[in-house]
Amino acid sequence: MYVRDAKNRDEAWLLDAIERLGLDDVAFRSRDYVIAVDEESGDRAGFGRLRLHRGDDGARNRIELTGIGVLPEWRDRGVGAHVVERLVDTAAADGFKTVYVLTDQPEYLAQFGFERVDTDDLPPALSDRLEEKREFLGGGVVGLRLPVDEFEMPDRLREAFKTAEPAGDGETDATESPEDFGIDPDSATYKYDTGR
Repeated sequence: MYVRDAKNRDEAWLLDAIERLGLDDVAFRSRDYVIAVDEESGDRAGFGRLRLHRGDDGARNRIELTGIGVLPEWRDRGVGAHVVERLVDTAAADGFKTVYVLTDQPEYLAQFGFERVDTDDLPPALSDRLEEKREFLGGGVVGLRLPVDEFEMPDRLREAFKTAEPAGDGETDATESPEDFGIDPDSATYKYDTGR
């Protein structure tokens, strides 16, 4: 398992995964994302992105981790933790000292050192974004921040990521039924039905 920058060919998969997980895709650009990939199968397991917010003077001054998602079969395997770590490392490499997150799941991010920020203490662009996210996800969205040099990866998540495999036996039911296509087999007629 490893985390890499998204490529153009990942765009359709990303948009589908974002929709399935009910995440927002505001200002979507696939090049802003990182993706966790299984080395053996090439399956994509999770993703996240950095979103830059400019100040009133146009300067790059705030960076937000957003759109973080892990497919259900890959949860509890350290995938999300490593996506967050890669995003924090990227922000640090780009010269940012602090990263922000607007989330309805603050407990998850607290394990990495993120701390809650009062709405009044958020930079203006992020407080506006907080209102957007609250409309999209509901009222439980809060702001968090983390100095990039204070990120902590719990050992259990680092170890889980090393041997991560999807949940289940790896077999998927490829049998499709008429119901999968919205067809009621008891009342449907077919163009070439011979009546036999």
